[in-house]
Amino acid sequence: MRLERYIAFITACFACFAASSLNGTTIPAGTTLSVSTASSVTSQDPVGRTFTAQLDQDVSVNGRTVVKAGTKAAGKITSSRANPRKSEALSLELTSISVNGRNAAVKTDAVQPEVPATTARQARRGHTAGTFTLRPGSKLQFRLSAPVTL
Repeated sequence: MRLERYIAFITACFACFAASSLNGTTIPAGTTLSVSTASSVTSQDPVGRTFTAQLDQDVSVNGRTVVKAGTKAAGKITSSRANPRKSEALSLELTSISVNGRNAAVKTDAVQPEVPATTARQARRGHTAGTFTLRPGSKLQFRLSAPVTL
């Protein structure tokens, strides 16, 4: 009877240690998060509007996968053409990823999706006109600007 209790106690201790080591993982700054948008985003959407996405690739730290591909992510628009007085290029940031049923806040560098020029003249001048739309399934890569502890 004592031996069974001792084995149960040791097993519980190892289980707690294993669970705590998984939860304390940190993804370092500079890690690239490759995502696919799940909702559409346009250059006319207001700053602050959120969008949804999912990770395209596993995220690994020291050779161990810590976040699986397909994990839900969320982001926001940081600049757009919605305000005619301050018209800027479309710029996006990731704000969170869903890990083990909870959202982990992330801080990424802003990404400006590549906007195709509609005419040769616009291409030479680096200018585009009209509304640009990122459709669901568009691929983007965000770089973490701060480490994330899961």
